[in-house]
Amino acid sequence: AGYKEVYTPLIMTESLWRQSGHWDHYRENMYFTEKENRIYAVKPMNCPGHIIIYKSRSVSYRDLPLRLAELGRVHRYERSGVLHGLLRVRSFTQDDAHIFCTEEQIEEEIRGIIRIIDEIYGMFGFPYMVELSTKPEDAMGDERTWEIATNALKKALDSIGMEYKINEGEGAFYGPKIDFHLRDSLGRMWQCATIQLDFLMPERFDLKYIGPDNREHRPVMIHRVVLGSIERFLGILVEHYAGAFPTWLAPIQVRFIPIADRHLDYCRKVMEDFRESGLRVDIDDRQRKTGYKIREAQLQKIPYMLVVGDREVESGKVAVRLRSGRDLGDMDPNVFKMKILEEIKRRMNSSIFEDEVKA
Repeated sequence: AGYKEVYTPLIMTESLWRQSGHWDHYRENMYFTEKENRIYAVKPMNCPGHIIIYKSRSVSYRDLPLRLAELGRVHRYERSGVLHGLLRVRSFTQDDAHIFCTEEQIEEEIRGIIRIIDEIYGMFGFPYMVELSTKPEDAMGDERTWEIATNALKKALDSIGMEYKINEGEGAFYGPKIDFHLRDSLGRMWQCATIQLDFLMPERFDLKYIGPDNREHRPVMIHRVVLGSIERFLGILVEHYAGAFPTWLAPIQVRFIPIADRHLDYCRKVMEDFRESGLRVDIDDRQRKTGYKIREAQLQKIPYMLVVGDREVESGKVAVRLRSGRDLGDMDPNVFKMKILEEIKRRMNSSIFEDEVKA
């Protein structure tokens, strides 16, 4: 809550990256281009652009915390040997945000970010572990600044009772960070969300705000992503669920399977009602055997199949099948629809009908 969505340029001048420190600490992972004897870099991160936005006007303590969010495309050079499908790419989209705040606001801001991360990962059914990564060898800044920043992150984690382990020397070059590692269904760990506390870039860019004493003060900068790379997160999701997405995530939630052409009108009538309720539905009206169409829908991992024949048309019902192969028999279309809408609203990770049987 309280984020302002922004958009920053894809290409920015060399001087900006020198000032941010990326030129000295991250250059080998960046792409460059030259125009009229000036060097430009394709952005590997969004933070310098957000800093420029902050500096574009005078900021009062009443404006803080100032939260800027960007669904930004970034490019990072990776060796060809480590590229791997959606999981390791050179161009990707980040759900990136930067929060400018006072030192007194750090703890509450970090707690708020952790609540967002916990809610979203819980929604997808991911367990996770947390690491606090500390000062690396190539860090900018002095020991005291790093100690203050690291202690601030520890205090925020301890205040909410979150378990974490220390990952020595793995912080960003500009500050310590909290990393969140997802565990997928195969037990593999993936680093996605991160919270980085930065006292150094506000110093390098001479960021200021006017305090209640009417004097200039230095803000603190928090770098934050929740999903990280959207492309990588999608890849993790596909592998985690092995393509069998929960109904609320499935591209097609319900497929109608008419046994013969004479059942099409009834299917389309019910299907239109489902669509108006917001369900993602389609129909397999090909001249194929019913068993073939059911098997194909199961292979496509569509959560629900509604088979319609003479009996269903006459009774005004649908025959419900799950992708697991379970046959639920005939059901009133409206009853089925309301059950599925409830399942979607609750973002359940298994079929509401399977859960009812277990209960």
